[in-house]
Amino acid sequence: MSYVGSATIEIHREDIRSPVATSLILALNEELSTRYPEEGANHFRLDPDEVVAGRGAFFVAYANGKPTGCGAIRRLNDDTAEIKRMYVTPNNRGRGVGRAILLALETESRRLGFNRIVLETGERQPEALALYARAGFERIPAFGEYIESPLSVCMAKKLAS
Repeated sequence: MSYVGSATIEIHREDIRSPVATSLILALNEELSTRYPEEGANHFRLDPDEVVAGRGAFFVAYANGKPTGCGAIRRLNDDTAEIKRMYVTPNNRGRGVGRAILLALETESRRLGFNRIVLETGERQPEALALYARAGFERIPAFGEYIESPLSVCMAKKLAS
């Protein structure tokens, strides 16, 4: 549990198919469509089986009991997890919610035995780029499904044990 101002932030593991998760992911997709209106812009997938126990996780952040954000990790290989579907509702940005979600994802990644986390975000998401940089992520060459995505920015962080 984290405290930001007068808000209590709690992070809970949730089923990615739950109504709360679905609502947050739809809001994320709407925002991404606004920031990246180009035809062919891809919001990249995350399948429910990628975030089951032992392979990954999907978390929802609650501030004073209300859902305010989400994030997931999925296994890429035995050493590396990937962050997916990071989102904080616009009226809760700048209040530590994203950092709390990121911390939960890093903790779960360590628990699952990963030594490294990678992610993809977009060049039109300065808030996300700043959050990840403050958390110790560094830019890396595009990987996997993002190689052909010209607006993608890929980053990585080595996890301390």
